[in-house]
Amino acid sequence: MSATSIRWTHAFVDRPHGRLGAARDFWTAVTDTRLSELRGDEGEFVTLLSDGTDACVKVQGVDSGPGGAHLDFSVEDVPAFVNSALRLGAETVAEHDGWAVLRSPAGELFCAVPWHGESVRPPVVAGTRLDQVSLDIGPGSYDSEVAFWSALLPDWASLSGALPEFHVLKPPPGLPIRILLQRLGEERPATAHLDLACADIDTTRTRHEQLGARVVAHGKHWTVMRDPAGGVYCLTGRDPETGGLPSRS
Repeated sequence: MSATSIRWTHAFVDRPHGRLGAARDFWTAVTDTRLSELRGDEGEFVTLLSDGTDACVKVQGVDSGPGGAHLDFSVEDVPAFVNSALRLGAETVAEHDGWAVLRSPAGELFCAVPWHGESVRPPVVAGTRLDQVSLDIGPGSYDSEVAFWSALLPDWASLSGALPEFHVLKPPPGLPIRILLQRLGEERPATAHLDLACADIDTTRTRHEQLGARVVAHGKHWTVMRDPAGGVYCLTGRDPETGGLPSRS
């Protein structure tokens, strides 16, 4: 395993500062977790914790816009991973003590952070698991963005999705978060959102609505939702244990 190999991943729920309370309450409820102590100068960072496992979801306050999602990649050698990303076309947004914020060629933010020995994935909760970050890319940047992420994550399986507009990056066994690249139908700035794998979308939708979310739209194998903090996410008809689509008989 190389120094740039991903040892753990965190999915971030990014929401406006003024709506962090609603975001924290909702996402701890749907993931059956509790909050860590708040971190950051403005209390903008918090981790969702569960007993006996290692966290893979965090919530962050953002200064502008509606928020969305991003990934943190935990590695043994942060400078080596950053240099690899830069060689492939990323750019540095900010450098901190021991970690860095980067931007992909299409504009997706992600972070390189030290690995702290995380290895135990949180369980499926009520038939669902938050297990995927979807990168939403305009058609002009889509192919090059797929190439970038596939090269940055050589240990991950790079696979065509169930529909032509999807491409999946499946991590090695044990890592908690997958990546889906979605080609949009129009050119607009790159964004990202969270996906949950659901054994039964309708049951999960009902539970989320009871917690304050609402339906935005329905797709072929997914339902688009909006959480109480205003952020969009998707319930998807995938196996919560494997992340894949269920077998069709």
